[in-house]
Amino acid sequence: MYTRKILQKLKILVPQIADQELLSRFNRVESDHKADGSVVTEADFHMQNRLLDALAEEWPEIALLGEEMTTESQQALLDNHSQNLWIVDPLDGTSNFSSGIPFFGVSIALLSEGEMKIGLIYDPVRRELFSALQNQGAWLNDQPLCAPAVKPALAHAMAIVDLKRLPAHLIQHLAQHPPYRSQRSFGSVALDWCWLATGRVQIYLHGGQKLWDYAAGQLIFQEAGGHGGLYTDYAGTRATRLNLKPHIGLAASSDTLFQHWSDWVKNHAQMRA
Repeated sequence: MYTRKILQKLKILVPQIADQELLSRFNRVESDHKADGSVVTEADFHMQNRLLDALAEEWPEIALLGEEMTTESQQALLDNHSQNLWIVDPLDGTSNFSSGIPFFGVSIALLSEGEMKIGLIYDPVRRELFSALQNQGAWLNDQPLCAPAVKPALAHAMAIVDLKRLPAHLIQHLAQHPPYRSQRSFGSVALDWCWLATGRVQIYLHGGQKLWDYAAGQLIFQEAGGHGGLYTDYAGTRATRLNLKPHIGLAASSDTLFQHWSDWVKNHAQMRA
């Protein structure tokens, strides 16, 4: 069932709903805060409900795990290993969205047999649609997406680094002795992975992203030829099981660059400032 035909349907479905539910509310919506302090808006819930209804109509046999569901509901869905599952972040970059910053997107992945089979991320502001099929490649607006041929040294790399979720001593090392050319933090994990896949940035570090943050983006990045992924610690222990715990995102656009970047992070994460 995991064919280009399913992906083609998603490529029509997701942008239509996102344009209606997100762009129509951008700069016109008030925000609130969830129990964990993160921002949420009515657009998050409208988008999730529209996707739930649309996906259920097309594929009623596939359940949906969304960010705006309760933790208990999310865990129950993950525990049911026999079912296929949509992993959905209806609005990744809610803080940006609620502040009028035009950097946010919709992320949807299909989980089957413990692996991501399909990933799709839509940026409605730029009309950029990123997608991937496991072992079949990645695309940006239907054009093949692959890691750029130019492989910069670490000292010349552009980085996305989210400082908010990193240990204080690692932040201090990055601030005082950054190993890269320049650093950005845009506020959308899903689009971070996509921009890394396109080569707009070459290295990445994020200290705490959850399943719906990375589900589609990591697949797109891997299918584009990127290196690295999700880890449980800064020593480089790979995250091998899907769960609701936050994971470290550590990656680079080439194998050599990843080795240099991950070694730097590992060494300095163990050092105290």
